[in-house]
Amino acid sequence: MAGLREVAELAGVSEATASRALRDLTHVKAQTRKAVREAAKKLSYGQFADFDDQPRTLQAVGVIAPYINRWYFAQALAGAEQALREAGLDLLIYNFNQVKGREKLFRDQLKNSHVVGLLIVSVPPTQEEFEALLGLGVPLSFIGLKREGSSSTGIDDYEGAKIATQHLINQGHKKIGLVAGTTSNQFNFPVPFDRKAGFVSALEENGLEWNPDHEVMGDFSLHTGMQAMDELLARRDRPTAIFCESDEMAFGALRSIQRHGLRTPEDISVIGFDDHEMAEYFDLTTIRQPVAQLGELAAWQILDQMKAPKSEPKHLTLPTQLIVRGSTQKIH
Repeated sequence: MAGLREVAELAGVSEATASRALRDLTHVKAQTRKAVREAAKKLSYGQFADFDDQPRTLQAVGVIAPYINRWYFAQALAGAEQALREAGLDLLIYNFNQVKGREKLFRDQLKNSHVVGLLIVSVPPTQEEFEALLGLGVPLSFIGLKREGSSSTGIDDYEGAKIATQHLINQGHKKIGLVAGTTSNQFNFPVPFDRKAGFVSALEENGLEWNPDHEVMGDFSLHTGMQAMDELLARRDRPTAIFCESDEMAFGALRSIQRHGLRTPEDISVIGFDDHEMAEYFDLTTIRQPVAQLGELAAWQILDQMKAPKSEPKHLTLPTQLIVRGSTQKIH
């Protein structure tokens, strides 16, 4: 199956120019546009096999995501979109945030879709749902989770949380609290479980006892992080350091600490997880994960499977990185 690169080479232009020409964008000379379309037709590229002078509807890769306005999902989609658009493919987003919407998606919408591939962002499918996905007969790639027999990209949330917790321990903290993402969510996200497990493991490996009274629940948002920290600060025996399972919850925790007349890091050290674009502004120590790159690589996995349908599925685990800023310091 010919790809965008082959079309560009045959037309004698760059891949970027070929992509713009096929998407009927501006700043492409008429002669160049014609050459690219003729090359696409000759190579039977996508839906351009029968291209005439009228723009055609492009092929689309479906994206299944429970949210599109939350940071993680928006970053993953941005990375995937860039790779897919350069290959002449559109994104078709299947967004749901309620159980009924999820049921309708897997029962009706996907069966009637004409997507050429599917990206599933951090939504563990049930066995029935997974079989429905396989039944579509299109390439699949998961972002943020693994599923046997399908390609995927992700990070090691367990290890990332251990690194975050170990950083606090190395600074002399023994009473460390946790602002955790809720585990009672309808989508069964694995992240809260994996990050808490990494947190507790780091404590145990350093001979520190985990105190459940130092755990409060948020929902991966600034507002719930602030509420969770308010609750924790109202308890006795306040921790000297906090690990927040996401940066957005950490932002809320920092705001709560300030509202209670306390200082970060002098009174309480705070570390997050993500390296959100606002983390530097908040001077937040955090664990960086390359979310946009996860989306981009997942999109390339779809493209690779389109070229070689019988290729073996691959899982890519990208490294995380400790980013030390001013929200943590050694305890005195």
